[in-house]
Amino acid sequence: MTVSDTAALAAIGAAVLELKLPTVRTYAARLAETAVRERQTHLGYLAEILSAEIDDRTGRRRARRIAEARFPRAKRLADFNPDHIPGIAATLAALAAGAWIDAGEPVVLLGDSGTGKTHLLIGLGLAACEQGRRVRYATTAQLVNELAEAADQRQLSRVVARYGRLDLLLLDLCRPCDYADPVAATAVAA
Repeated sequence: MTVSDTAALAAIGAAVLELKLPTVRTYAARLAETAVRERQTHLGYLAEILSAEIDDRTGRRRARRIAEARFPRAKRLADFNPDHIPGIAATLAALAAGAWIDAGEPVVLLGDSGTGKTHLLIGLGLAACEQGRRVRYATTAQLVNELAEAADQRQLSRVVARYGRLDLLLLDLCRPCDYADPVAATAVAA
């Protein structure tokens, strides 16, 4: 590495701190070596480094949205066994696409205990998070308690406004401490 390369890396380090580009800071030198080895153009190198930053930000944003949704556990639609519910596979594929969220339509999942309503609700929520939507999962008991506490503290409008910023609210009508025995689940597009 030449003196000019060292100076360039120092300038890049200062710039990425100012511009808040942590992935560029982490991978600039490594991708520069790869670019020299593969004889990439300056534009090719720039495209690679910016693509790495975008990929990293997308992954962190997805992880943050999933954490903010407060799912009790991770359940994916792909893990659901649709064999015991005839014709549900096509419906699930359509719901996973999220057009119903854009249209502001509610979805209600009804069925006997153990049929997978909570699994599907969480799976739809995870799919929405991965599409970049703001999602929140709560049991109805949790929601009622949160709203009652907010009303007691005279902060109800603040809590309602926070829920109003969501793209999707997932309400599970299960007993408060028993996620294994839900009676119904509702997804409400905000």
